[in-house]
Amino acid sequence: MQLLEGHLVATLEANLDILRHVQISGVPGRHEPDVGEIHYPFIFDFLDAHGYRGWVGCEYRPKGETMAGLGWANSYGIAAPPGQDPDMTKPPII
Repeated sequence: MQLLEGHLVATLEANLDILRHVQISGVPGRHEPDVGEIHYPFIFDFLDAHGYRGWVGCEYRPKGETMAGLGWANSYGIAAPPGQDPDMTKPPII
């Protein structure tokens, strides 16, 4: 949406009643969402303030190792379980 239209918050606000899933990635480059021109903390705060209860999905290619590429999510209380295989070749230990 950012590449085609911009005006992310206005577009989200105009469609909140039908949104059920928001996908995120860094722009440009489609890497981790903590790099690039979109300030996701602002977007997340907007969604929270407006009562959004749908899914937020990540669709990006990590710049490096997968587990390192998930580090941005730590500040939101999201982390891999302890003992998770960093190469994602084995099932998680839960």
